Amino acid sequence: MERLLERREDPPGVRLRLPATAELAPGLDRDVREPPAAELLCRPGGGAVRPLSEEVLRDRSYFIKMAGREVFKSAVLAMAEACDEALRRAGVTADEIDLLVPHQANIRIIEATAKHAGLPMSKVMVNVDRYGNTSSASIPLALEQARAEGRLREGTLVMLVAFGAGFTWGSTVIRW
Repeated sequence: MERLLERREDPPGVRLRLPATAELAPGLDRDVREPPAAELLCRPGGGAVRPLSEEVLRDRSYFIKMAGREVFKSAVLAMAEACDEALRRAGVTADEIDLLVPHQANIRIIEATAKHAGLPMSKVMVNVDRYGNTSSASIPLALEQARAEGRLREGTLVMLVAFGAGFTWGSTVIRW
């Protein structure tokens, strides 16, 4: 492991506390946007390119449009690749991971990611069934819940993986 997380003051209202020092494997953040990907999940009207107008209201293009199946495939592929890369960079195997904490988008993506990583669901933190998709807060909320449930103890090896806005993804392995 190459670097340490250092505890800093949390912003007001944030309750999650990382250990004073936690080993952190080099992270990964790769932009997987391609020209066609922008069309898979977009809001064609009502933004800067096509501001709100009578026409946008009439054609209802201010609603988000999503090609669900293609977005699902992109998310699963990106999160699977992110897991592989995080394990490689951390120099560990999936068998060594104590807990996978994925972005809580939906249970099917979580299950597919765990399966690809070779981790049983018993080693996966899931709360999307309880709270829904909490967007960028999903991993911090899942970490806090895992901590409260006693699933995070000193020395626990945790893999974090996310897929999010703009078709970006990231992952890392930390020792709690």
